[in-house]
This record gives sequence, C-alpha cells and structure tokens, in this order.
Amino acid sequence: MTLIKSISGIRGTIGGHPGDTLNPLDIVKFTTAYATFIRNEKRRVKSDASAPADKAQVRIVVGRDGRISGPMVRDVVCGTLAGMGCEVIDIGLATTPTTELAVRWHQADGGIIITASHNPTQWNALKLLNGEGEFLTAADGAEVLRMAEQEDFDYAPVEQLGRVIKDDTMNQRHVDSVMQLRLADVEAIKKRKFRVCADTINSVGGIILPQLFQALGVDYEILNGECNGHFAHNPEPLEKNLQGIMDKMRQGGFDLGIVVDPDVDRLAFICEDGRMFGEEYTLVSVADYVLSAQKNTAVANSQLSTLNSQLSTVSNLSSTRALRDVTEKHGGHYAAAAVGEVNVTTKMKEVGAVIGGEGNGGVIYPESHYGRDALVGIVLFLSSLAQKGCTVSELRKTFPDYQIAKNRIDLTPDTDVDAILVKVKELYANDPEATVNDIDGVKIDFPKAWVHLRKSNTEPIIRVYSEAQTMDEADQLGKRLMQVVYDMQ
Repeated sequence: MTLIKSISGIRGTIGGHPGDTLNPLDIVKFTTAYATFIRNEKRRVKSDASAPADKAQVRIVVGRDGRISGPMVRDVVCGTLAGMGCEVIDIGLATTPTTELAVRWHQADGGIIITASHNPTQWNALKLLNGEGEFLTAADGAEVLRMAEQEDFDYAPVEQLGRVIKDDTMNQRHVDSVMQLRLADVEAIKKRKFRVCADTINSVGGIILPQLFQALGVDYEILNGECNGHFAHNPEPLEKNLQGIMDKMRQGGFDLGIVVDPDVDRLAFICEDGRMFGEEYTLVSVADYVLSAQKNTAVANSQLSTLNSQLSTVSNLSSTRALRDVTEKHGGHYAAAAVGEVNVTTKMKEVGAVIGGEGNGGVIYPESHYGRDALVGIVLFLSSLAQKGCTVSELRKTFPDYQIAKNRIDLTPDTDVDAILVKVKELYANDPEATVNDIDGVKIDFPKAWVHLRKSNTEPIIRVYSEAQTMDEADQLGKRLMQVVYDMQ
C-alpha cells in the first residue's frame, strides 16, 4: 500500500513487512517539511507586522494516542523538530482535541497529533495543526506536501538545536475547560446520578474519560480501559464492532453507553437497553440541546427577534438530514460543507454556526474550539439528558428518523471519475424534484431522500451514500444511482 498523503498529514502502516509504508524516513521527511512551513509562516507574519524577521524559535506541541508504535513515532518526531531548532512541548498520551487545545494554551506555532484515528493497530499517522490548534487549510497542506517532495531542508546548527519539554497537565486542563462551558449543566448531571459504561478501546480515552466522569460525579465502568494500543476490537465506533458493550448494556444497570475512537474525537452513544443511539444522531442530539438553550436564553432576555439569524448549524454533505430538520424546527439555518473537518470548520466560521460537526460522531462546538471533541459531546449530551429527565431511548424518539446506506462503485484505475460525476450532475440538473450540490462530488436532494456520490482520494472508487426513511429505500436509491454510473461506462 502506498503511503497516504493528504492536506492534513500522512498515514500508513508500520512494520517489517513488504507494503508497510510509514517508516522513520517518511516521518523525518514530513516532520521536517512541516517544521519548515511553520517556521516560514512565522517569519512571514513577523515581516508583515513590520517586526524583525529574525529566527525566533518555533514552538510545536506534540501529543499521541495509545498505539503500540506511538513511542517510536513520537521520538522520531520530537527529535526531528529539535533538529530543526524547535521548542517541543511533548504532552504525552493525549486525545486529538486535547492536543488542539494545548496548541492554544501553550501559545504554540503549531502542533502534531500522532494518531491514525479509527484505523487498526498497525496504522499510524501525523496530523498537522496550525497556530490556532486547527487542521491546516488545503493550500497550507499542499505546500507542506510540496516541501516534503523537494526535500530542500535546512536544519539548525548545533548551537541552535531545540529542546523537548514534557507537560503532563493538559488532560486535566481539558477536562476543566469542558466543565466550565456555559451550557455544561454540571449540577443537573450530578443530581441525576448517572451510571455509564464506556468502551475506550485501549487508548487515551481510558485515561481522560475517568477524569471527566469523576469531575461530573458520574458512576462509571470502563471496558477496554488499559491504554496499551492492543485494540480489543476494530476501533471504528460502528455497531458491527461494538457487540461487547451492547451486550453489557442489555444486562441492565446503566443509563448510557459511551464509545470513543482511539484519539477521542468521535463519539457514539448506546441506549440503556443496548440498542445503538445512532452515530449520526450524536451531533443531532447535542445540536438540539444547544439550539434550544440558545433560544431559551434569548426569550428570557427578550432578544428573540435577533436570534434566528444566529441559530446556524453545519455538517458535511454525507451527514444525516436530521440536523437540518432539527435546526429548522428551532427557527435556525442549516448549511452543508464538503466532507472533511477543515471544510466543516471553515463553513462554520463563514455562517457563524453555534454548533456543527460530522455524522461520524464528531461534535464541533466553537465555544470550546473548532475541532471534533468527544468530551464536549459527552458533557452536553448528559446535560440535555439530565434536564429532560428522560432515558436515552426516549430522547432518541424525539428526533426525525432516517437511515443511511453506504455503497461503493469500484472502477478501473484509468476511469475519468470527474467526467462521470459531471454526467450525473447534468442528468439531474433539470429534474424539478431534485436539488443538485456539486461542492464535493455530486449530491442530489429529493423531497424525502438524498444520495451523495464522491470520489475517493486514495482508491479508484466512488463512494455512494444515500439516506431515506427506511434502510431499504436508502439502499435502493443508492443502487439506482450506481446503475446510472454503470450504464455510463
């Protein structure tokens, strides 16, 4: 498998077998390119500000999840950054959102997250952050990739080598910051005396979630809590991978099941009876709570006339329509973004969204930061549940019910995927019942359903996501569009 390079970093497998792709040489090259980019950006900003364009030391935060390869990758990354003359703040085992926040708290120039997110054990990756603790823009990421290919690097002289500073306080600071969010109803959560079961898949969730639960006064049991990187099951938080915690919930005694991925930016809930709440509905439920709270505050302050323009939400094109429905129920405005966290956050800033995210369980709450954060999602969800005084399954019934089918079209490597998508767009352009969006592939919205076709950046395939009120309807819609593509070839 080829090393996967994208605007957000590099990803690959680690090991001694042919086909393994993320080796120490790759790590050095891309870390060096990133440090060069950040150093150049710092010099450019200082120059634009009419300040001396000196060689002021660059500060980079580094955090990692619990993967087996984590210590090796961290040592290579930190050593390379020091070789570039950077001051490195190594925050150790930390979630992706913790590392993002740490960039801001340390007033750093950037950050590197060592995590392959939901990928299996043999994978690892470098995810690259800017000075705001947010993922690089497409243009910045492309520039880092260009620098890595050129390998025109300038390392620091021995007198100017950087240093590595350890800081193990960021997890607790992250917990404290979430507790202080305006809509975190800690008192109501404590009064409800929740008992939860959480699957932290042998990574950093096993470190930080107990800290969060203790601060909230929540009784808890952790499954797969040892942070050793030996994932007890496929780490992507999908129903097919979660039978262990679902069975545990069916035995009774818990109010809520909580599942996170290895870097704790994705979040899935399980009802008290062992049924999935629905990963797509993580964002929907939290958004409903935030929108309702915003409206209630406005009513109390007699500001309702100016509120509706401020109630904006954002998700990507492949996420459930339920978020749009809930937003409009509260009188707000929903906007769609291209797939990818940086695209969602860009759109959120553009429309002033109060909350947004992705249907894979990613909650982005700007009052905290512009990044997916499972801790934020947990606290806001528990606040909603505590205030409503209902069970998780009862809460789920209050939202519009949709089903998403996920299919794919396998193509030959020489297929002109863009040309196919243009033809699909043209086919539905004059359909009075269809609304076509082409900001990311082609999405066709029908009155009661939608289908989204987008090409993969790493494989010769077209991903086909479709949503309707039943799984059969969603699957049939997706396969109908798949047949349209087959007929074009």
